[in-house]
Amino acid sequence: MLEFMRAGGILMWFIAALSVIAVAVLIERCWFFHRANTDAEALELAFGEAVATKNVEKAGKIVRSSKSSLHRIFFDAYAHWGVDREDMKLLLEQLVRREVFRWEKHLYILELVGKLAPLLGLLGTVLGMSEMFQSLHMEDQVNAAIVTGGIWKALFTTIAGLTVAIPTIFAHGVLSSRIDNQEETFNRAADFLVRAHFSGNNLNDEKK
Repeated sequence: MLEFMRAGGILMWFIAALSVIAVAVLIERCWFFHRANTDAEALELAFGEAVATKNVEKAGKIVRSSKSSLHRIFFDAYAHWGVDREDMKLLLEQLVRREVFRWEKHLYILELVGKLAPLLGLLGTVLGMSEMFQSLHMEDQVNAAIVTGGIWKALFTTIAGLTVAIPTIFAHGVLSSRIDNQEETFNRAADFLVRAHFSGNNLNDEKK
């Protein structure tokens, strides 16, 4: 492995650094997605029952039972349950945007790595080919083995760049799709909370 890195030159180390960054971001995002996810249907059902029965204590326990993104939205909505319907809609729009932003955090890094890695690989190949042809120009006789060996080494960086870029772009696409689905879940939850707030607004009287 070290031999390949040396053969590819300094750009190979930059590509390797990009791969480490991509893996770190991927692990961090997957861990966050795991912690921030929850069963939306179960949460809506439990909270809806608490609102319908005007059980303030139960509603409070439900929204505090987890640190998931949906629980954060439900908690803040519950904390402002006394506002009118339009203010509740505006609040929920802000809460959804806040949680989507948290889910998208650091995702741009994967996109950058997916774009930069193949470009660095191509740059390394071009520089390697340039050095090879410069050395051949100074030789009296051209040896085919030297030419093929030089091309082989020059292609190392392109191979490395594509090896990093392809799985990174794939991971970025998968995570982006996951975020789109989660945003739809947030919006459905917000609609549910607006309806629950409209039908059970007197829950605020019970809180007092």
